Amino acid sequence: MAIEYDLEFATKLSSAEVATRLVEIGKDTGVLDASVTPEQLTGLRVNSRLDTWMGVIQKRELHSWHPIVTDLGFTPTVSVGFRMAKGVEVSDQQDDMLRLVLPLLEQVDGDAVLHYQFEQIWLLRKNGDLTLSEDDDLWRPHRLPLVTQPYRRETHRFED
Repeated sequence: MAIEYDLEFATKLSSAEVATRLVEIGKDTGVLDASVTPEQLTGLRVNSRLDTWMGVIQKRELHSWHPIVTDLGFTPTVSVGFRMAKGVEVSDQQDDMLRLVLPLLEQVDGDAVLHYQFEQIWLLRKNGDLTLSEDDDLWRPHRLPLVTQPYRRETHRFED
């Protein structure tokens, strides 16, 4: 079974605009190759330097019972998906994911959540307030310095 994470935004930006920003961040950090384009992220999908698959989609109308709507109180409009590659250390891929996600949060306004398959919430930004999970296995000491905006630690969960 694939290990997948989703960064879901409630933003006025389009998926193409989010993809453009993500590609710029990816190239600046070395996570994405210089040849990667925003169109690839919104179409064919691309692999990072560690073969993490990623793509950006515009969310269609969500049902009122969708977990993010019911449990977190916002409706995502754009989603960035990350699928971890097999045969590559997952922790290293997660580090790269955070190297992309955290700067992207600074460039894309609105509520947001990074989660693992609706089971584990890594971070939540609601009404401008950023919270990181209290799980130190997720937020290891070397990852916390990647967070450059104010945050607090609080664990959020999706209801069963």
